[in-house]
Amino acid sequence: MADSSTQSIIIGAAPDRVTAVICDFAAYPEWTDAVRHTEVVEEYEDGYASQVRFTIDAGVMADEYVLAYSYAEDLSRIEWHLVAPSKMQKSQRGSYDLVGNPDGSTTVTYTLEVDLSVGMLGMFRRKAEKVIMDTALKQLKRRVEAPGAAH
Repeated sequence: MADSSTQSIIIGAAPDRVTAVICDFAAYPEWTDAVRHTEVVEEYEDGYASQVRFTIDAGVMADEYVLAYSYAEDLSRIEWHLVAPSKMQKSQRGSYDLVGNPDGSTTVTYTLEVDLSVGMLGMFRRKAEKVIMDTALKQLKRRVEAPGAAH
């Protein structure tokens, strides 16, 4: 099974603004470099996505897959897992944990565990995970803090 990697970043916005950006799956292609297309396949009764199809192209890795999402009642945690193996992935589990800070910012902790279908040496896989997570968090921060970001 894949090892889990974790990274955190502080975003200059309240948790509800960060959550709004994370949960706006249709907008991912606008701000996430590797995501080419998203489609909400299923929603919960409250309107939050329960399953989302992603089409990604990160140069060396192109893939299409469906993630199933679950949410903490207060939206302080958003979790997902791969519904079925894809061309590139045997499994994927991840989460965002959001903690509001006294200064109005939010600490976002991103945890990701991916088991690839293609062989990759451990040190290269860990480096790739670090780059993917670092890029994802920086892009999330830029999107949330951008003037006119979703509120």
